[in-house]
Amino acid sequence: MAGRSPWYLAYRRLRRNRVALAFGGLFAVIVVFVLAAPLWANGVAGTGPNTTHTLEKVEVDGGLREVVNREGRPVGPLWFGAGGKFFLGADGRLGRDEMVRLMYGGRTSIFIGLTSTLIATLLATVLGLLAGYYRGWADAVISRTMDVIWAFPVTLLAIALGLSLAVGGLQLGPLQLSGGSIWAPILIIAFVYTPYMARPIRGQVLALREKEFVEAAVAQGGGPLRVMFGELLPNLVSTLIVFFTLGVANNMLLESTLSFLGVGVQPPNTSWGTMIGGGFELLTSAPLLTVIPGTMILLTVLSINIFGDGLRDALDPKSKLRLEAHAGIAEPGGTAI
Repeated sequence: MAGRSPWYLAYRRLRRNRVALAFGGLFAVIVVFVLAAPLWANGVAGTGPNTTHTLEKVEVDGGLREVVNREGRPVGPLWFGAGGKFFLGADGRLGRDEMVRLMYGGRTSIFIGLTSTLIATLLATVLGLLAGYYRGWADAVISRTMDVIWAFPVTLLAIALGLSLAVGGLQLGPLQLSGGSIWAPILIIAFVYTPYMARPIRGQVLALREKEFVEAAVAQGGGPLRVMFGELLPNLVSTLIVFFTLGVANNMLLESTLSFLGVGVQPPNTSWGTMIGGGFELLTSAPLLTVIPGTMILLTVLSINIFGDGLRDALDPKSKLRLEAHAGIAEPGGTAI
């Protein structure tokens, strides 16, 4: 397509993938939903995510009922019967508003997924550039270190690191990290998933290093930093975008696993994984405590994966582009219509 940039071609491909756009819109709706948590908590429910209501009573079908009865069974969803309070019921331990916890827990889960993926992408990009460009001993040290991390199963390694941090925390000189900090699962997830991004990035850098534009940059006096970040990195942007979108979904799943097992997000913070773990004890008597946050994880991960898959197809330069005949634009390698 004469006069059209590769980004414009990718935009046209993505715009025609209605399924990917629909699931991308679903993820945007979920993000807006969790960002509206303070509005719902303060304006509708009138309670916070950690406010307990164990000894309180709420009106149900014209009568008063305890939020949590003597058997430990919480009140179910009241929808709009209580003016928005306990819209999805209460949890089984402290009688906290489940709707408020769902929205605040989604903020935590999505924040961990995005932040850990961003850190992993930055680390993988730097390590991949260094290993692929310098090769030799630098490549050997970085690649063997990645192989050691790669040798451990991701979930087991993350559980071991999460358990050690939850018990003793982390202290590296002036850097102190308590086990209950939300940054503990973020750093753990970023650490275990860095090799899965660094290896393919290194492979692409090894291939791009032999291209003519790199030789031209070196011939013009470009140093290693200019070649890596000025010439090689722009050619990795499309790959990094795809890795980032798909990595968010994987990292959210791993965070949910760690939080469900008690080595991820620690109280008083809440996430969808901790909500599933807390509701699992009442799976038979109050299944919604587990089903609702599990459904939110399913929809979020599914929407990110499908949108990321569509984004990968759109950024693939070999994918076919079909446009309307009245557009007056040619397909790649063809003549104008």
